[in-house]
Amino acid sequence: MFTGIVETVGTVLATKSEHGGSTILTISECGAVLGDAHDGDSISINGTCLTITSFTPEQFVVSVSPETLRRTNLGNLKDRGHVNLERAVSASTRMGGHFVQGHVDTTAEIVTVQPDGDCLTFRLRPKDSGILRYIVEKGYVTLDGASLTITKVDDLAGIFDVMLITYTQDKVVMSQKQSGEHVNVEVDMVGKYVEKSVTGYFDGMGDGSTGGNGVLEKLVARIVDERLKKKAD
Repeated sequence: MFTGIVETVGTVLATKSEHGGSTILTISECGAVLGDAHDGDSISINGTCLTITSFTPEQFVVSVSPETLRRTNLGNLKDRGHVNLERAVSASTRMGGHFVQGHVDTTAEIVTVQPDGDCLTFRLRPKDSGILRYIVEKGYVTLDGASLTITKVDDLAGIFDVMLITYTQDKVVMSQKQSGEHVNVEVDMVGKYVEKSVTGYFDGMGDGSTGGNGVLEKLVARIVDERLKKKAD
């Protein structure tokens, strides 16, 4: 479990393809996250939860499976490239971001990068447009391991926006990316749990009872009443 608050940016020292399709990554210049490291610890690399297999005071090694390479942007990393890093949460960690699993749902292409004062607005198009049902304005999303706030969603166009303030620009790799590049996306897991619970509830109404329909009728009636009241005021 992670928070989406990037601790430091590491440098890709080496990438090595293994027989069987896995890739060995060596990440250097990251002593800030290795002071309490152990073999077998989880660490987030660009929002992907991986296992440290060996380390020194300034670098560590992980193995990336073929499935992870297909699902994330880690297969596109080049030597001397940069990655966001975060250790797994501890009991004393402040939850400054949100609950992040490190399980990437899909990647998204950066469509545009637009300055807004000293901030940067990124417009993104996810490879799997189905995740947009979990993307809501002012909600959370994790991009390359960084917890960010969604500023706009257009379901029909299949895009969403986020904004990087000056402080964040200096702390994450995304600020250096351009149109056409890709970021890892993990949606807020809360939305998935809510969807499954609601779907399960209404699926359970298939026995002929009217409980599910009754809930929907009350919800629609309440929304209509609220809209009519606003117009009357």
